[in-house]
Amino acid sequence: MKLSRAINSVPGSTIQYLVIVGLVIYAALQGAQTMGYNWQWYRVPQYFLRVTEDGLVWGEILVGLSGTIVLSLTSFALAVALGLLVAILRLSGLVVGQAVAVALLEIVRNTPLLVLLYVFYYVLGPIFALDRYVASVLCLAVFHAALISEIFRAGINSVNRGQWEAAQSIGMSKAQAYRYIILPQAVRIMLPPMTGEVVHLVKSSAIVSVIAVVELTTMGRNIISDTYMSFEIWFTIAGVYLVIILAVSMFASHLEKRFAVSSH
Repeated sequence: MKLSRAINSVPGSTIQYLVIVGLVIYAALQGAQTMGYNWQWYRVPQYFLRVTEDGLVWGEILVGLSGTIVLSLTSFALAVALGLLVAILRLSGLVVGQAVAVALLEIVRNTPLLVLLYVFYYVLGPIFALDRYVASVLCLAVFHAALISEIFRAGINSVNRGQWEAAQSIGMSKAQAYRYIILPQAVRIMLPPMTGEVVHLVKSSAIVSVIAVVELTTMGRNIISDTYMSFEIWFTIAGVYLVIILAVSMFASHLEKRFAVSSH
């Protein structure tokens, strides 16, 4: 019974990730055994921390990890702001605002993330003087803003219509109603899907390695090009991503319990 409850408490995305990683590891081990691969796990720790004459120095994996965290947090913060703006435009009742929001959503949701990244870096980058890092942040923010806007819209729509009428009756403007009444109530409903979006963004951030932005996947590719330790490094990178995702999921579960909506 306890095991069943523990399994049910694990987010679905985490279970999927564990299953996929397990299958990849199994296939890789079988392939490595067939190839007679020479495992070199003893070399991996130096890519986390190294001892030098100046003391402990961060290795490439920790440098990449810090890059992934900063990139993900920056992109998510911008995506939340853009997503809220798009959601409000869709709910505004303004023809122009709704048209702009719908057009943005349809374009972004029907464009593969890799193609969108190339558009931001190779097309918009030269026009607006965007470096690869800024282009990556904007690309991830815009892509996930389209998804987050739907979370905001669903959360806002779930608030009872009477709350709007009560806000109007005491003389609140629409902006004040959003700030003090609607959004605080919608946040509780939006927490679970927003958590999934954070996990999605962390995993999506790996795609910026194709334009050599310094993050976890990029550093892993660089290490492999120098050492040819493909299996060891990719297993390690996958493990680091798993730790990040589990940490985010546990923190989100804590928030969901703290702000849980009472059923009474």
